[in-house]
Amino acid sequence: MNIRDIIGETSDYDKKLAVEVKKPKSWCKSISAFANGKGGFLLFGVSDDDEVIGLEDPEKDAEMISETIKSRITPIPEFNLSFVKDDNGAVVIVLNVIKGEETPYYYFADNVIEAYVRVGNESVKATSTEMKRLVLRGKNSSYDSLVSSYKVEDYAYTKFRARYKKWTGNSFEDKDLVSFGLATEDGLLTNAGALIADDSPIRCSRLFCTRWNGLNKAGGTIDAIDDDEFEGSILYLLDEGEAFIRRHAGKMWRKLPNSREEMPEYVERSYHEALINALVHRDYLVNGSEVHIDIFDDRMEIYSPGGMADGLDIQDRDPLTVPSTRRNPVLADIFNRLGYMERKGSGFDKIISSYEFQVNFVEEKKPRFYSDRTQFRTIMPNLNYNDVGQGVGQDVGQDVGQDLASKIIEMITIDSKISKKKMAERLNISEKTIEREMKRMPNVKYVGSGYSGHWEIVG
Repeated sequence: MNIRDIIGETSDYDKKLAVEVKKPKSWCKSISAFANGKGGFLLFGVSDDDEVIGLEDPEKDAEMISETIKSRITPIPEFNLSFVKDDNGAVVIVLNVIKGEETPYYYFADNVIEAYVRVGNESVKATSTEMKRLVLRGKNSSYDSLVSSYKVEDYAYTKFRARYKKWTGNSFEDKDLVSFGLATEDGLLTNAGALIADDSPIRCSRLFCTRWNGLNKAGGTIDAIDDDEFEGSILYLLDEGEAFIRRHAGKMWRKLPNSREEMPEYVERSYHEALINALVHRDYLVNGSEVHIDIFDDRMEIYSPGGMADGLDIQDRDPLTVPSTRRNPVLADIFNRLGYMERKGSGFDKIISSYEFQVNFVEEKKPRFYSDRTQFRTIMPNLNYNDVGQGVGQDVGQDVGQDLASKIIEMITIDSKISKKKMAERLNISEKTIEREMKRMPNVKYVGSGYSGHWEIVG
């Protein structure tokens, strides 16, 4: 093993210059975090700036490390200790902590017991929500498989039955609720069953949709153009969320010799997949949070509570190579049976490739993903934003020009002295595009000259 092969893997290792006997918590919390996460390495004899210093008595230090783990970490995680010598003869202890199966792994001392998790390159105390996740993992269970207090007889499944019939051609029988993991033989719903039910009793099963005015959540005179809130079955949330997007997703078109070519702002297959991922893979242990669809002028963002199930940040990885990890395996199986998603977990690929197939796609319009400890976001650019009137000319459908004209009218109404340059900046398009459009607007004229003049709308 080469030390340099380990150093540089930000979230997979920690380093200590020496084995701090009097302050074991300084390194034991990393052991707890690694065992509670994906595993990792702890290097003793390496400085903060990655310089290999070595240890004076590595064998004694190794014995002390082993005894401390056994007395301060519970349950005792699986680990391996080894000695590595660099080219200068300095000896480093490499502690390899294996991903644990009996989570949570606690550090305890002085009547304090705490569990840690990895966040980036740090080991931090687990939150109450993270503790719940660790407990479920230690029981080889998941939130959606837990038995609720809700009775099957009190809930209906009309949307689920209709979709199942449409997709499979078969009727869904009551007895299938048990085999599908939606209920127990005692007549109680699992959390998955409660989330699928028409009038879901799970309070956080909600979807907030907003069409914002501008590029952020403070658009100006009018913050939001439209908004809606939905609650209930996640099948209902899926349908209503897509309906909201379709209501606000326009399209351009251009004439071809024998037909016309459509250029949508957003790709239906992409936002369909992103919304399914948000509803199925969200962390339902996060109380007081819900899925959000936020549509801005230049992009759409779909937010769901909870980061990646494996704890790593999506923006630091290639989304096309990320293995499928199911936080809610029962829900994922249900959506697979209904034809909404695949078992092999190709969601990221579908979102990206569906964009790339569009005639108006350019590389900077590629969907992006962001996650951290508490959230996951899919960002899908508006394919037509910043392209209005640029390089499309007279082949573009008339509805696009009317849209740009209405935005110009709106800006002039608010500020009659606004410059063409300022209009272009607010719309994120070129000043030439503004000028070209305004030549086709006989009802707008500039009265006066220079800074003392102003725009007037006539006729």
